[in-house]
Amino acid sequence: MNAPASSTASEIRTVHGACPHDCPDTCALKVSVQDGRVIKVQGRAEHGSTHGALCTKVSRYPERTYHPERVLHPLKRVSPKGAAPEFRRVSWTEALADIAQRLSAIAARDPQAIVPYSYAGTMGLVQGEGMAARFFNRLGASALERTICASAGAAGLQASYGGKLGMHLRFFAESRLILIWGSNSIASNLHFWTFANQAKRDGAKLICIDPRKTETADKCHQHIALLPGTDGALALGMMHELIQNDWLDHDYLAVHVSGFEGPGGLRERALAWPPERTAEVCGLSADEVRQLARDYAQSAPAAIRLNYGMQRVRGGGNAVRLIALLPCLTGAWRHRAGGLLLSSSGWFAPYKNTAALERADLRAGRPQRAINMSTIGDDLLRPASPGFGPKIEALVVYNSNPVAVAPESPKVVQGFSRSDLFTVVLEHFMTDTADLADYVLPATTQLEHLDVHTSYGHTDVLINEPAVAPLGEAKPNTQIFRELAAAMGFVEACFADDDEALARQALRGIDFEALRAQGWQSLPLAEAPFAQGGFPTPDGKAHCDDALLGPADHVPNYESAVSAPELAKRFPLAMISPPARNFLNSSFVNVKSLRDIEGEPLLEMHVLDAEARGLEDGATVAVFNDRGVYHCRLSVSARARPGVVNGLGVWWRKLGLRGSNVNELTHQQLTDLGRAPSFYDCLVEVRAA
Repeated sequence: MNAPASSTASEIRTVHGACPHDCPDTCALKVSVQDGRVIKVQGRAEHGSTHGALCTKVSRYPERTYHPERVLHPLKRVSPKGAAPEFRRVSWTEALADIAQRLSAIAARDPQAIVPYSYAGTMGLVQGEGMAARFFNRLGASALERTICASAGAAGLQASYGGKLGMHLRFFAESRLILIWGSNSIASNLHFWTFANQAKRDGAKLICIDPRKTETADKCHQHIALLPGTDGALALGMMHELIQNDWLDHDYLAVHVSGFEGPGGLRERALAWPPERTAEVCGLSADEVRQLARDYAQSAPAAIRLNYGMQRVRGGGNAVRLIALLPCLTGAWRHRAGGLLLSSSGWFAPYKNTAALERADLRAGRPQRAINMSTIGDDLLRPASPGFGPKIEALVVYNSNPVAVAPESPKVVQGFSRSDLFTVVLEHFMTDTADLADYVLPATTQLEHLDVHTSYGHTDVLINEPAVAPLGEAKPNTQIFRELAAAMGFVEACFADDDEALARQALRGIDFEALRAQGWQSLPLAEAPFAQGGFPTPDGKAHCDDALLGPADHVPNYESAVSAPELAKRFPLAMISPPARNFLNSSFVNVKSLRDIEGEPLLEMHVLDAEARGLEDGATVAVFNDRGVYHCRLSVSARARPGVVNGLGVWWRKLGLRGSNVNELTHQQLTDLGRAPSFYDCLVEVRAA
């Protein structure tokens, strides 16, 4: 008789996690660990918005953590800038001592010559700016204006509502009409799409407003393919019809809205935008404008899911202002399934203790200039001047890959390639930016460190517990900045705070033990937050105009046939550069399974534009303007409308054809509000490569 087999597998334990990435869903994760290794990452089924589902990217997060090309030891550059990158492994002791010596020498001349560069590689409060902000405040470094994603839309919401606030995600399931405006929700807001799809099954009409016929547009009842940068004009045209047909909630306007009536008010401005004018500007038919307004007015409760794609143009801030005012005109805010959601991040403001976490007091009154992350290409090439301040001598990059993601990358590459620029990069992989660093320091992934998260798509606070010990010699961002502070002789007690202390300091009014036990805590908020007004403005009203911010009117693109006719003769195609479905900005590009799904860098073009240029599907093409040339594969596709091409991004430059990506072509001019980049405000021409 055979002896019974013995079990050698150890017990599987589960850990509460949170997705760290720049996505409104901020999913609650269930991380399964066996024998000290993560074997699976799943969505928490009990979490109200995650409901057990994850996007393809994050479901493969262990592949990122255990990637064979992961940076696991400090690396020092040994090749000249501009040459093929070569690095040698060094100890943490050597790396920290040398970095501290180099930064101290620069700081002795002027600490503002040192610039931090970070964004949303993690959205965590601890591993984001927790210890990093303390370090740079104590150092006296320049501040970074973190504008690259959302600041135009944030300024627009601030102007209209007084804050970055919106309706609750789950109540979209009860809406009768949903305008999905500037969002490919299936790819970039998966859990919203679940609620929208529920509403659709219950009879709601879904309308996608986007220059590109996205995967989301495929699933909606209607797609309105407006020209890039004309969203504000479309909102004005809708308002014209609401006014002309008296589809207004007069009581709501009278009590809860300021600036609608009177000379120069929004009513007067909107009446200058009849459907014919709106249609001409937007590249639509007048009937499309009329019917959209009718649907919006007569399908209560009507909801708008606005996303950040539409604000990445010159007039993006004012466009958000105008769209945000639509539910104020119709009184859609009276119902919990009516209103608008662009960002919910403002709801967390009373609960985030930013002052305690980041310690601006450590600057001790020293001056602080601000560098806009969206103009880093120009700023790295500027000499010292009275208006600019000292020349940038050092960059410390973390949670970002600016050489790939910042606009007008030829200048960004030129700046990062300066032999006199000292660059330190905290990273998981050898990105385009890491290739140009002097030191690359190995950072932990989300599975290896503690963090707490808020969201900009729902209203829960989440915790991320470390599931496994850091691999190799990787350290959390917090620990790297603690040790760097010690190497530079900073003795303030706050640099000794461990990650749990930082997590507790980051939040107020949240039961930390309850958060740790459940994995999330929901904010106590009204279901219909503005049913009775109460906007966070000084008078409690939504504002239709604000003299400090300029007129609430359509602002044309920098680069269009209207604003730049001579440029448009040479470069007649408008280009937008939405993210590829299986990447998140430049994250995940090096995960082979995801890159295999995505295939290769693509430019989508309408068949009429391709035929006019003698181009065939699958050809290698050169996309170009005065700023550069980008080579990629052509997809002749119904996803592109005539006159507009879609350069799907953001690929790492070194993984694209001929070492470039779509940001070879974008410019550094800023939006009307919020000083944000105008990525989707770009004229190009295309030829066979």
